[in-house]
Amino acid sequence: MDEIVYFTRRAVDKGKIVCWVFKALCTKCKKGLMAQPRDPKTGKPKIRAKEYVCPACNYTVEKEAYEDTLMANVEYTCPSCEYVGEIVTSFKRKSYQGVKAIVFECQKCKVKIPITKKMKAVGEKDDDEAAAEE
Repeated sequence: MDEIVYFTRRAVDKGKIVCWVFKALCTKCKKGLMAQPRDPKTGKPKIRAKEYVCPACNYTVEKEAYEDTLMANVEYTCPSCEYVGEIVTSFKRKSYQGVKAIVFECQKCKVKIPITKKMKAVGEKDDDEAAAEE
């Protein structure tokens, strides 16, 4: 799991999704895998860090810029046609029905399948969005 930036396993209606994203090599030294900085006291990665750091040369990249360059590997069973397939897509989250999600198309029926953040259902609003509307 040290080589992975993101992993999720989800059940979606009649389908299922497994998605993982591998860390990339440092663009500067090409030696280390970019990772979130570690807390000097505990030695654990800082989960809410805003950057990724190369452990070999200490090169730093902004979190969003780094994650937008990564590719997501997806194994899925389509919730629409139940086709079982694999696809590699951009890890960049896009707005899909008002929710940020990794979106890919079923290779058989071409229906768009979102992988939303924090298990939020498509079209569902979080507490901040609901409060803003009131």
